[in-house]
Amino acid sequence: MIKILANDGIDPIGKKMLEDAGFFVDTNNIPQDELPVKLQEYDAITVRSATKVRKTLIDACPNLKLIGRGGVGVDNIDVDYAREKGIGVYNTPASSSLSVAELVFAQLFGCVRFLPDSNRKMPVEGNTKFNDLKKAYAKGIELRDKTLGIVGFGRIGREVAKIAIGVGMNVLAYDLYPFSPELELTLGGGLKVNASVKTATLDEIIKTADFITLHTPFVDKALIGAEELAQMKKGVGLVNISRGGLIDELALIDALNSGQVSFAALDVFDNEPTPREEIIKHPKISLTPHIGAATNEAQERIGVELASLIIGHFKG
Repeated sequence: MIKILANDGIDPIGKKMLEDAGFFVDTNNIPQDELPVKLQEYDAITVRSATKVRKTLIDACPNLKLIGRGGVGVDNIDVDYAREKGIGVYNTPASSSLSVAELVFAQLFGCVRFLPDSNRKMPVEGNTKFNDLKKAYAKGIELRDKTLGIVGFGRIGREVAKIAIGVGMNVLAYDLYPFSPELELTLGGGLKVNASVKTATLDEIIKTADFITLHTPFVDKALIGAEELAQMKKGVGLVNISRGGLIDELALIDALNSGQVSFAALDVFDNEPTPREEIIKHPKISLTPHIGAATNEAQERIGVELASLIIGHFKG
């Protein structure tokens, strides 16, 4: 019997699919430092973002035949090395796109109306400085007719664009690879509407967008550093629900303090799971703890997609 360690958990529907197919699934978490010994008892491991599957762990577990990632990015897996060893590596890029896109807009809608800071201060000062707070948060703006720059136009970027078009925003889209600017939006009642975005260079987005959201894999250095921040429109808003390290956090703090950037919304950080204190306490940063794909619907889709991939690998 194939034994699978779902070390970061798996949706119950996905687990049942695997068990019905004849696999043993263990959802008990094994700490990272214990995996080199205990993972040797399993044929496969599934992870989300917490567990790391690096070369040393792969070498320590010669029986490992498959690594599954419940999510999009595989930065926590040494993919090429695993495949060189004949290990199957799978992720679930299609399942969480909508949930991530909705979080982008939860942040945008909240930040343009100062909701993160208001929610911090109202419990402390709301009954003594109500009118002061009312005045402080009286200059919100609407998203309609503003320009959203989407850096990375894969599955998630496309879902972000669909919502942006529905909101009435102008969309600039950039990707390293060629892509179609055409989109099909599904509205209430199943109505289908065709739309398109304007393609742009990264430089054009940096210099002209009112808001910029990042949806790219991690690269070897920050995609947005001090130089890029200085070229942006004054008062730009930034969203990173992609990968920690894409924005130079110290340069971002300087840009927020100077007013060059009006707000940042971060779901990912340089030093997860211990983000730097200057970031998590900054009044102009809206924070979530890496929950882009953490909806019930997305996790169910991820579980089903991952289970199907595993079954196909071993029985296909």
